[in-house]
Amino acid sequence: MGKLDGSVVIVTGGAGGIGRAYCRALAEEGAKLAIADMVDASDAVSEVEGMGAEATAITVDVSDAASTEAMAKATVDAFGRIDALVNNAAFYMAATHAPMEDLTPEEWDLCFAVNVKGPWLCSRAVLPTMKAQGSGKIVNIASMTVNDGTPGFLHYVASKAAIWGLTRSMATELGADGIAVNTLTPDYIPHNEEYASQEPWIDDGIKARRAFKRTQVPADMAGTLLYLLSPWSDFVTGQNIWVNGGSGYH
Repeated sequence: MGKLDGSVVIVTGGAGGIGRAYCRALAEEGAKLAIADMVDASDAVSEVEGMGAEATAITVDVSDAASTEAMAKATVDAFGRIDALVNNAAFYMAATHAPMEDLTPEEWDLCFAVNVKGPWLCSRAVLPTMKAQGSGKIVNIASMTVNDGTPGFLHYVASKAAIWGLTRSMATELGADGIAVNTLTPDYIPHNEEYASQEPWIDDGIKARRAFKRTQVPADMAGTLLYLLSPWSDFVTGQNIWVNGGSGYH
């Protein structure tokens, strides 16, 4: 028996990277998965189905209200309920690294549309189902760049700081409906070898300040996510859990 047997979980940005690692971990624990992404998630669906999980691929633009509502409807149509939402989709890989005066207003708006408006819209879309059930788990994904005040990445850092506040307000507002809302905050995780090789000094510098002196990998996030979505965390809400190998404490 898995910790999440029969639970229906939506993972946005689940087609690849860290989101796909989340999907694998959830599949191992018996969850039914709605893998939602702007790109084709059929490979991710095939992978978790090969692990014995039920899954469906959903195309979604998290910055568009109608698209997020269609995502929620497709999930209910496929599985009959929605037990959890992982707001993982983010504008990150394509984000410009530059001094604040060199960032464009257009990219700033895109970053906030995906990273802040997106989690709000996705959560808003699943609320009617979760409220009718009287239960639900929502996990928003932030970033240790907020605590670090990482320079040259102002729009991304600011957007992830907003997630900390979004989670707290949502948790307070939705507690009466039995819905838990928490933030999961990872440290720097190289998304692939090519990305890591472009600026290896980033990972080397972060490793040096960690208590665990190694590269963080997507699988390091799985256990904490499973905890936040499982019955073990039923009295935990509004919290921000850092998974960073000891690169910072709070």
